[in-house]
Amino acid sequence: MTDSKRRGRLAASALLGGVLVLTGCSSADADGPAAEGSKKSQEQVDEAAAKDASDARIVISPKNGATNASINNAAKVTVSKGTLTEVTMTTGDGKAVEGTLAGDGKSWAPKGQLERATVYKISASAKDAKGREAHENSSFTTVSPDNSFIGNFTPEDGSTVGVGMPVSINFNKAITDRKAVQSGITVSSSSGQEVVGHWFNSQRLDFRPDDYWQEGSTVTLKLNLDGVEGADGVFGVQQKTVTFTIGRNQVSTVDASAKTMTVTQDGKTIKTIPISAGSPENPTYNGRMVISEKFKETRMNGATVGFTDDDGKGEYDIKDVPHAMRLSTSGTFIHGNYWGPDSVFGSANTSHGCVGLNDVKGAGDPKQPAAWFYNNSIIGDVVVVKNSKDKTIQPDNGLNGWNMSWADWKAGSAV
Repeated sequence: MTDSKRRGRLAASALLGGVLVLTGCSSADADGPAAEGSKKSQEQVDEAAAKDASDARIVISPKNGATNASINNAAKVTVSKGTLTEVTMTTGDGKAVEGTLAGDGKSWAPKGQLERATVYKISASAKDAKGREAHENSSFTTVSPDNSFIGNFTPEDGSTVGVGMPVSINFNKAITDRKAVQSGITVSSSSGQEVVGHWFNSQRLDFRPDDYWQEGSTVTLKLNLDGVEGADGVFGVQQKTVTFTIGRNQVSTVDASAKTMTVTQDGKTIKTIPISAGSPENPTYNGRMVISEKFKETRMNGATVGFTDDDGKGEYDIKDVPHAMRLSTSGTFIHGNYWGPDSVFGSANTSHGCVGLNDVKGAGDPKQPAAWFYNNSIIGDVVVVKNSKDKTIQPDNGLNGWNMSWADWKAGSAV
């Protein structure tokens, strides 16, 4: 190799070595004085931010993005280590929701029940003891009608009813977890009577004591079904307390063979009325029945309950039937009869299964037997039919669970 080439390679090596040295020095300087200063500067920023951060901790329920939220108790804002200064709640389309802030400023909740299948947004602000602010936001969707169930109940809140009136709840969707739902319902009486629920099917749950309610007592129904999963993905939304009063003890006994009805109050006979029950071809059900509806006048069309000329049972359509009181879902009534001769009552059974009492058209004469009985009866009174040629009415045909033994009744409880 010539000297000139050797000197060229040495020069190149020196240049590369210089680059490598320079690169190595740059890497080493990362932990040098400049980087250390940068770290201190970031620590100072973080420390300053920490000093400015509020100690107040806001919690909004339901959590952000929740679905199937309760319409009763789910929405709530709470704060710890501080007090709430402002809470706003709106629907997804901007409609304001009124709420109440607790006196100590620690919590907030909407005043009323929320709507189903609705998006709600909550924005909350709070301050800690040093006046430092905190903010939180959340959005959730309440349970939809398709994903919720309700129970339609009878009797009505505040009503006075007869001693035979059960608490009957009909759910708008089939219940598969009967235990969970029944556990969310309580029925109690001021008389101290044991009250038990019985499921007739997946949508009907009735409650009653062993014997009739004690006259003058108060019965309380509590529905605590909010958030209870009654079926897969289907939740309860009701949170309600209902009370009703039991009136005097009136039980009326219809003897289909003797064609009379004996009315008793508190165990004493107050009136005996001649009646006309179901004919031999269409006898009246036997059993204990409860008056579930009262109509000053109503229309009775036999076609609605299966009586047509085609089946040989005899078609009928009677307008303005006076003083009619329902005893069964299938169409059994005790009612006034203005179209039959007076001689029928107490002497012949001629109806299509109802119990008829003498009356006049227009339901205007209070002296008529049907009018007297109507005016002296209330929803929940018991009418007992005996000595008829028909079978005993089914317990679920109307509010007639009294036709089931106490042992069988309790066997239908899911709790």
